[in-house]
Formats: sequence, C-alpha cells, structure tokens
Amino acid sequence: MNKALKVVIIFLAMDAVAAGLYFGYKALAGKGPGSEDEFAWVTVDESYQPRNTVEEFLKADAVQQGLLPAYLKGYGRNAKVLKKFRGTKLAGANEAVLEMTFPGVQDWMLVDIKYKTEKERDVQRTMLYVQVGGQWKVGDSGRLMK
Repeated sequence: MNKALKVVIIFLAMDAVAAGLYFGYKALAGKGPGSEDEFAWVTVDESYQPRNTVEEFLKADAVQQGLLPAYLKGYGRNAKVLKKFRGTKLAGANEAVLEMTFPGVQDWMLVDIKYKTEKERDVQRTMLYVQVGGQWKVGDSGRLMK
C-alpha cells in the first residue's frame, strides 16, 4: 500500500471516530433527532390558525373555557417522545402497546398544553390523542419524563 493511501485511510478513520463521538454525545445528552428540545411552543390566541384537527379542538376548547392565550408543543407521532410519556394509563409505551390499549387505533399524537387558570395558576400537561374509527379522542394525559 502506498503512503498516500495510508494517509487517506487514517484521515477517514479519524473522521469516523469524530462523527461517532459527536452522535454518541448527542444521543446521551438527549439532543438528537426526536428529543423534546427540537419542538417549539406555539401561542394559541384568537388569530391562531390550527394545523390539524386536534389543534382545532384544543383552540375551540380554550376559547370556550376562556383560557387564551394557551401554548402548544406538538410532537406528532414521535415514538421517542412517546417512550418518555407517563400518563394515567400508559408509561413508556410503544406503538404496539397503543394498538393493544386502543384497539383499531389509526393515528396518534402527543401534545404539550400550557395555560393559566382564572386564578392565575400555571397548568401544564401532556396529552395523548388517538384516532379510532376516524374520530380523535383523548387517550391519556400525563407528563413527559426527562
């Protein structure tokens, strides 16, 4: 093997080690794809345009109860975030557990909701919404564990 090829192989190996260390650190620090930090809060007020049926329901409910502004952080159908969810029915679930708990589940979504009550008490909870038979409903509520 010539000297130039050996140098190229050494540099490729160093790059592979550096990439492995970087992604390993991100995974251990919880900042990789699917981590809670990649999702942003959105403010729901009178002018907010919901992005889906669940957000439409949440906005209508907040308007009816006089809880605007409310804040939402949608995780969608993120299995890594679902694993961190601890609710009244489920804890650390995966999609197979959702299918057993909610027979016929077609879709699901996790959403953090934050608002102030009339007495200025801060409330924050994570809601699991499931779609069964074409209808969205609350499947569980709880919190995300770190």
